[in-house]
Amino acid sequence: MTDEITPELFEHLVDLAAFAFDPKEAEYLRRELNNQLRAIHQLESISLDPDVPLASHGIPYTPQSSPPLREDKWVECDNPEEILAQAPQVGDGYIIVPDTPPTKLD
Repeated sequence: MTDEITPELFEHLVDLAAFAFDPKEAEYLRRELNNQLRAIHQLESISLDPDVPLASHGIPYTPQSSPPLREDKWVECDNPEEILAQAPQVGDGYIIVPDTPPTKLD
């Protein structure tokens, strides 16, 4: 089976994600990704009876076996000033997160 993630495609993905790998590390990661894709294709090739229910983690989640949803509750923080003091930029009691400039993908 040929590699689905070619060195060129891997390099493109690395550039998009703004990662920096040395050549040995990059080749190792590319090889591992291809091994994982092969494993996924092998699993996809297993024929299943259409009556087998969909499951997450091999366990079907039914209303009887699923835990009830937790109630949404607001809990006041004991030390908001201490937490906010750790943020690089704060305004009106909120952490200010700088905008990420948009980039055009080729």
